[in-house]
Amino acid sequence: MNGLARASLRFRPASFAGTFVALLFAAAVVTACGALLQTGITARVLPVRYAHVPVVAAPDPSGHVTTGHGDDRDTESAPLTDRPRLATALAGRIAARPGVAAAVPDIAFPVRSGHLPPLTGRDWSARLIEGPAGRGTAAPRPGEVVLAAADARAAHLAAGGTVTLTTPAGSAGYRIAALAPSGADSVYFADAQAGVLSGHDGRADAIAVLPRPGVSTDALADQVRAAVGHAAQVRTGNGRGAAEQPELGSAKELLVAIGGSFGGVATGTAVFVVMGTVALAVGQRAREIALLRALGATPRQIRRTVATEALLVAPLAGAAGIWPGVRLAGWWLRQLAHRDAVPAGVTLSVGWIPMVAAVGAGLLAALLAGYLAARRPSKARPSQALGEAAVERRRPGVVRTVLGVVALAGGVVLAAVAAQASGDDAASTALGVVFCFMVAVALLGPIVSWLAAAVLGLPLRASGSVPGMLAAANARAAARRLAAAITPIVLVTAFCGTLLGMQGSLTHTSARQVRDGVVADQVVGSSGGGLPAAAERQAAAVPGVDTAVGVLRTGALVRVGGGLDSANLLGVSGDPARVGRVLDLGVRRGSLAGLTADGRTVAVDTLLAGTAHAKVGGRLSLWLGDGTQVRPKVVAIYSRGLGLGQLLMPRGAVAAHAGTAYDARILVRDTPGADRAAVRRQLAALPVPGLTVTDRAGYRAEVDKDLELNAWSNEVMAVVLGGFAAVAAANTLVMTVLDRRREVALLRLAGTTRRQVLAMLRWEALLVAVAGLAIGAAIAWVTLGPIARGLTGSSPYVPPGTAAAIAGGAVLLALAATGLPARALLRTRPAAAGTARE
Repeated sequence: MNGLARASLRFRPASFAGTFVALLFAAAVVTACGALLQTGITARVLPVRYAHVPVVAAPDPSGHVTTGHGDDRDTESAPLTDRPRLATALAGRIAARPGVAAAVPDIAFPVRSGHLPPLTGRDWSARLIEGPAGRGTAAPRPGEVVLAAADARAAHLAAGGTVTLTTPAGSAGYRIAALAPSGADSVYFADAQAGVLSGHDGRADAIAVLPRPGVSTDALADQVRAAVGHAAQVRTGNGRGAAEQPELGSAKELLVAIGGSFGGVATGTAVFVVMGTVALAVGQRAREIALLRALGATPRQIRRTVATEALLVAPLAGAAGIWPGVRLAGWWLRQLAHRDAVPAGVTLSVGWIPMVAAVGAGLLAALLAGYLAARRPSKARPSQALGEAAVERRRPGVVRTVLGVVALAGGVVLAAVAAQASGDDAASTALGVVFCFMVAVALLGPIVSWLAAAVLGLPLRASGSVPGMLAAANARAAARRLAAAITPIVLVTAFCGTLLGMQGSLTHTSARQVRDGVVADQVVGSSGGGLPAAAERQAAAVPGVDTAVGVLRTGALVRVGGGLDSANLLGVSGDPARVGRVLDLGVRRGSLAGLTADGRTVAVDTLLAGTAHAKVGGRLSLWLGDGTQVRPKVVAIYSRGLGLGQLLMPRGAVAAHAGTAYDARILVRDTPGADRAAVRRQLAALPVPGLTVTDRAGYRAEVDKDLELNAWSNEVMAVVLGGFAAVAAANTLVMTVLDRRREVALLRLAGTTRRQVLAMLRWEALLVAVAGLAIGAAIAWVTLGPIARGLTGSSPYVPPGTAAAIAGGAVLLALAATGLPARALLRTRPAAAGTARE
């Protein structure tokens, strides 16, 4: 049997190549997702800034919510939406402990100047964190700064001169007290002034702790823990890197989501495709298996032969797919780092587990598919085997039919669950719904393809052309072969349509809400890091300006049941009752006039309010950007939160808790009759570095930028799944065409011309493409309906360009994967092809 298996691979190269390609791409996808998952679990960043500090007291980068009591107690955590901070007062408690030489609050905030590159503002004491290089220069006084010598020389500045700097507190001139030999791209302020200028007075990013001589790191860490209690986390060793880059937590969660959630679906899809390809390859050998049975081969010998073939192909293909998978994972990680979704110091972790999982999954899938495909023909009586192999069974078996109906019911149930959910809960069911329907299509494929051939074959039969009638007859007679070709097209259409349609719905709804909601005449923005709080007051003082509202963009965690969901939070300056003059949020209930500057009130988007079960007059549990917990009263519920922001609070209540205390934009409403061009020129002349003035389209551009990462992620997932499915579709179509060598030869011997044969195969390819597109589009639409309503509150929207690209790609794929091998077949003389081996 081993020799027979090797001979089979040698004499049927098309089947071997098709199976090899499917297993290779499956291994690549599984390896890539597994490597990203392992990276998410083990990711760490080495300390750079805190490399000379043995112990760092850092804030908790996550929010936590605890439910239940006793044995039922459960705690859910989620990364905070902005950089967490802790109270600088902790430094005094830490410094008072034995063995502590100094406890230095580390304050950092963006600073801009027209003459210097983007700088990081810091408190003077933080120079101690840099080790010996940070000592030896006199401390600046209030109104003074210390610049790095390299930065000063590049801007032609010298000690004793004056430089104008813009901080979150505003723009002002500062005397250059001294030039430091190190600390490039940093500017140091007096300790008493740095906190106020940062917009986070009394709070620091972390507290660096330096020991007295002879005090070990462990002893120092124990002293710091005793001082801070539960108010901070104490980090040593490589843990200092996480304190330096607290966004590592959200990055790890993202990588685990990609490698785990998406990876699970991708792995299932890979196994699904491999099993379909192997089953097709075994099914194409029905005559060989029947002949072996007629010659006396036992069912066990048949199954052993098929298993041996899988053992010969799967490990080799799996090993070949590891390198492309690692390359794909590395590219994916680099792109995430480029988009600031992952810290630059995170490196890809490639271990043996993803590799073994990739090869093992392919091997098990191949063995299982081969066993199932060979099970029925291997059990046939020798006297009946050849007869059964000559005629294709039209209906699937009872077990297959039952499983197909169960998968169909599962997809319907998941779609119904998604219809009752909202937000991320609805979106998280998307790929699961598609996968259930895909399994149903694969298991019920012969029935589905027979129905498709019956319906789509009507115009072909009615056309009266020989190729069209032959294509219709072939499609109905070979329903199983047609199903094997249709299923991958359905896979491409369903997955790409769902992922790209979901993103298209988000983008379309967001753009519509921005178009309807932004009623400002002018939008003041910044090409740098943002606008200081004083810019709003300066804009309001410009002649011809009726209303100027500063908008600070940050985020918050919202308690939803027993978990935490992230949401966009807008902080608006000025009188909340005047916000409606520049932003029409579509208030449904309550009033924005009820917002108070003390941070005890909030306005909420309709979808978020539904998810969190919030009502006007009720309370909403929030974790602001830096981890501060508040429970404001809901005073208004509005409908345009996807485009404009899911939460709205006064700026003064959230600025101190945001990542940076800069406004993202200032929305300006002109007074009636004012010269808009003159107002724009005066706004553009405000003394703020990098200031820009546009119309309301500028707001939309900023919103589109916020959606860019989500759009890119969905596009990558669509390309990975869709590309893999496209390769599987092409692979299956090529295998199907090459298996029809004798059929094509018989048609040629019966008088059919080369042109008619090619036309027949083109019509069959078009039938496959149209059927696959129709079924895949139906699956995508059924999936998108409840998900789009949960995410956007409206019906799904698929961009026409996206739909055309998917349809055109599927048709071209079917025509190319059918036409190219068909032309190769027609090069052989009919008499020789009818008796030749593969």
